[in-house]
Amino acid sequence: MCLAIPAKVIEITDGMAKVEVEGVQRMVSTLMVPELKVGDYVIAHAGFALHVVDEAEAKASLDLLRQLAQGMEENG
Repeated sequence: MCLAIPAKVIEITDGMAKVEVEGVQRMVSTLMVPELKVGDYVIAHAGFALHVVDEAEAKASLDLLRQLAQGMEENG
């Protein structure tokens, strides 16, 4: 199963953006969001930035994902 997650854009070069989630960096295509700027948060999936999201929404989603992961670890 694949999961689209919020990621912060830290660099943009030649149609690609370096994004970061929890200290992990990946490159994603900016083809679908040409208006993207460094500092924006995007929903990233399968190597693409799908759309820009509000920072508060992104942080809330990441917090929920952390809680889910923690619950899975605690329940084995």
